[in-house]
Parts: sequence; structure tokens; C-alpha cells
Amino acid sequence: MKIVVLDGYTLNPGDLSWDGLKQLGDLTVYDRSPPDTVVERATGAEVVFTNKTPLGEDILKQLPALQFIGVLATGYNIVNSDVAKANGVVVANVPGYGTASVAQLTFALLLELCHHVQHHSETVMDGKWVRSADWCYWDYPLVELAGKTIGIIGFGRIGQQVGDIATAFGMNIIGNARHRSDQSQRPNFRWADVPELLEGSDVVSIHCPLFPETKGLINKQSLQQMKRSAFLLNTSRGPIIVDQDLADALNEGVIAGAGIDVLSVEPPPKDNPLFGAKNCIITPHIAWATQEARARLMKITVDNLTAFLQGHPVNVVNK
Repeated sequence: MKIVVLDGYTLNPGDLSWDGLKQLGDLTVYDRSPPDTVVERATGAEVVFTNKTPLGEDILKQLPALQFIGVLATGYNIVNSDVAKANGVVVANVPGYGTASVAQLTFALLLELCHHVQHHSETVMDGKWVRSADWCYWDYPLVELAGKTIGIIGFGRIGQQVGDIATAFGMNIIGNARHRSDQSQRPNFRWADVPELLEGSDVVSIHCPLFPETKGLINKQSLQQMKRSAFLLNTSRGPIIVDQDLADALNEGVIAGAGIDVLSVEPPPKDNPLFGAKNCIITPHIAWATQEARARLMKITVDNLTAFLQGHPVNVVNK
């Protein structure tokens, strides 16, 4: 069986092993696959793995040998799963591998907005404390989370983990999800529609998938519903936020700050408006990328293919 990994570098830049997949077939791993190379590289493969390399209808119809597509991520919008299903191709993703890591970065971004640790450290190193007339100083308002409310859009695995951490900080939680699960064990929790969540939250954290109905969910109008003192966090998918609208909101003081790990286009163009926005922290889509999370992703990837080969596929997204 021929197995091709189209873009394996971000999953495994050298600190993991592909041996699990090698044991299941004839494996070829490409670090990256430009669009004009995908068909040539995947031709004849029964199994193709992709992380962010699109597999649309035009490509899929040129791969008649294909039986299984493994997405090396949780989000699978880069694969036309309907066309794959029509052609009898199973598409499987990897859910749950990065829950702890994504929740951790969410709070890394939030705590940086609350205390601006890096900025204050840099000013100390530059001599500002030495020159200070007082025994301490701060260049930004310092924010305590206890007693404040976090609104979590997408209260699934990751959203609930974020809620657990927020509870440890003494925060109240407003949740929003397509399907409302029983959260009666959380005395500090309530459900709300998105407008009510935006209005009532001191922090808004996005953890929902990218669907047509969530694309552009955070825009000029919705940002106006937030508190002027509120922070916005996004460790989900970039296109859920309209970049220009968020930049304008930050520069005009509509909200107080933003911490985002994803942008609408990745890698972003150099003129992305958020690069010059006030009180905006941007990390390069790294919430998922701890070594521990990537090791879990690799294991589940091998398990997905093993289950498919044994005739009982799991984590199928196009049933």
C-alpha cells in the first residue's frame, strides 16, 4: 500500500518518528507540497495524509486509487469531504489531541494581556527600573481575572478545558455552542446566545470550528457589542474574525486588547492590518504545536489508518 504525507514538516520537524506509518505501507513523506505538485505526488497512493494542503474536487477526481485521506489536524475544511464520500474515500481527522495545549496558550495570551510580562521585562533590562523615581512602575493597566466573566464561543472539548482553567482563576463563564450539553456541575456557568455573551463578557475566547455560519462571526457589528474593557482571544480559526474590523476596533478603543494565534490567511501578508494594531498580541498558530500534543497527533494518526485497514474506520468525518 502506497502512503503519501503531503506536508509533514509542521507535525514532525525532526523530533518525532514516522515509523508507525512505515509499518503500515510504503511511506513517502514530503515536508511541503506546493499546489502544482499534489496530483503528481499523490498519484497511485491509496492513502494520503494532509495537514493544510487542500484536497479539492479538481485534485480528488485525478486520484482514482485513493481510498483514505487522513487529516493531520482536527479541522478538516481543507478536504472536500463530500466529493471524497461520493468517490468512496474515507476522510478521518484527529480530534482531541491538542486540548490541553490549546487551552494553555489561550491563557498564556490572556495573562500577557493582563500583565504585559514581556514588555515590562524588556523595560527593566533597558534600565527603566534603575531610573525609576519609585520602587515600582507599570506601563499598562494591570488586570485581575478573579470575579470577571469569560465568554467561550464553542464550548466543546477545548472550550470546556478553558472553562476549567477560568474557574481556577475565580472567573464566571458564559458558554455558547451549537449543541448545549449538561453543565449543571458548574455553578459559575450559564448558556447564552452570541450577542448576550459578547455584551456580558470581560474576556471572549473563540473555540468554535470554521463553518460558513462562523466565518466572519467577529466583525465590526459584533465587536461593538463588547465592553470597551474586554479582551478578545482566538486560538481556533482565523477567518472567524474579520482582521480589518478587529484592527479598527483595537485602534479606536472599541475593545481593550486581543490575543490571537490564528489569522485569516496563513502565512499572512506583510500588510495584515493587525500587525500595527494597538494592544494586539499575535503568535504564529502554535497553540497545537507542543511536542506532547504532536506526539498524540502522530499516535492517533497511526491508529486511524490501522483501524481503516482492519475494516472499522474511526474518527470519520464524511460518513
